[in-house]
Amino acid sequence: MARPRAGDIGERGLIEMIWDLVDRQLPGSKSESALPHPDDASAVILPDGRYLVLKTDMFVRRTDAPRGMLHSQMGRKTVVMCSSDLAAKGAKPHAFMHSMGIPPGYRPGSVMELVRGVLSACNEYGIAFLGGDLGESKDLVVAGFMVGFADRIVRRSGALPGDLLAVTGPFGDTASAFEILLNGRAAPPPLRRRLLRSVYQPRARVDLGVALAGTGAVTSSMDSSDGLAFTLHELARSSGVRLQLSKVPVSSAAKEFASIHRIPAEELALYGGEEYEIVLTIKPEALGRAQLAAERCGNSILLIGRVEEGRGVFFNDGTVERPIEAKGWEHLRRP
Repeated sequence: MARPRAGDIGERGLIEMIWDLVDRQLPGSKSESALPHPDDASAVILPDGRYLVLKTDMFVRRTDAPRGMLHSQMGRKTVVMCSSDLAAKGAKPHAFMHSMGIPPGYRPGSVMELVRGVLSACNEYGIAFLGGDLGESKDLVVAGFMVGFADRIVRRSGALPGDLLAVTGPFGDTASAFEILLNGRAAPPPLRRRLLRSVYQPRARVDLGVALAGTGAVTSSMDSSDGLAFTLHELARSSGVRLQLSKVPVSSAAKEFASIHRIPAEELALYGGEEYEIVLTIKPEALGRAQLAAERCGNSILLIGRVEEGRGVFFNDGTVERPIEAKGWEHLRRP
């Protein structure tokens, strides 16, 4: 029988194999992080009691850049990807570095445009740019590395029965945009522009994530960029709980797009990806503190359900209960 390839195992299976090897060859490594695998980032406790939170993420043009994405938008997204994971842990991004792999045939102007996008995002989020490395590769590759600080971190493993389930915004725009870009679906120009902006110009909830963590009201949280359904399942699995949704947070644009094409809007919200919202659980007695913190950031939080004893993720609209499938974006995975 042929040996399995990476595409047979998938990103998550390969990561588990790597950590099994780490546990055998470097036992105790996980205990060095205040945010051990498989959390969104890693962290170490500093002598003054604060947390130094670290994150690396990779952008590869062939697999990660949708059709029509500018180089400046690619550069910006490498910063957003790391920033969102830090924000979900309650950490304020402080500094960013990146390593770039550049094909020999690439034009210097395109590289400069990409770097301008990186610098623009760093300026937007108040992050220092510290340089990095540059080498040759067959495809454009940008591997970002970010550090930030937090007085209090939020793990993905702290949800308890009785907690409230919430998100920092609605979902479905990116899945709708991918239907336009990959499957050729049409949309009126204003709607098309809004949907495409969600994949070309994503935003990280940096200030909101830090503010929510600072309230002490949040018991667990995750970045949602792998898709809402997958994130919910990871949160439930890490915390050993059951998540019961009473509503699926669908954006108005996704509802309009779904209505035009007669497709389920909830599917767009649950099984998209590349949406940099935060999924979180909140102590019910501290909901007011969380809502006030969000308002002070000019945002709001959307309550979508509750945490219960048990396992899995379910949706109940008041009449019928159904399980939510654990689907989401995964590198390397092949059908």
